[in-house]
Amino acid sequence: MFIIDVALKNTPSMLSVQRKTVEDAEALYKDILGAIQSGSPAMLELTCEKQTDKKIGILVNEIGAVQISEKSGASGSTRPPGFFALTPDPSLP
Repeated sequence: MFIIDVALKNTPSMLSVQRKTVEDAEALYKDILGAIQSGSPAMLELTCEKQTDKKIGILVNEIGAVQISEKSGASGSTRPPGFFALTPDPSLP
């Protein structure tokens, strides 16, 4: 399984969908990049191949980043490192 993560601007969490093959994951990744590069305020609807009833509607001009990763391990409970979030330094007041 391959995971396509989409990070939205000003939102700390990511939206994710899955594809069974690397070819399908790459195709979706390129579709999302193409939508971002077009600059139009269109809506993009994504579906998930693992959870077939999962659908996500995203306003294209709100997408900040997109990444592909391969789901590894039997449990699949851990996510590979990818996007990062800035956290406050605990030593600062």
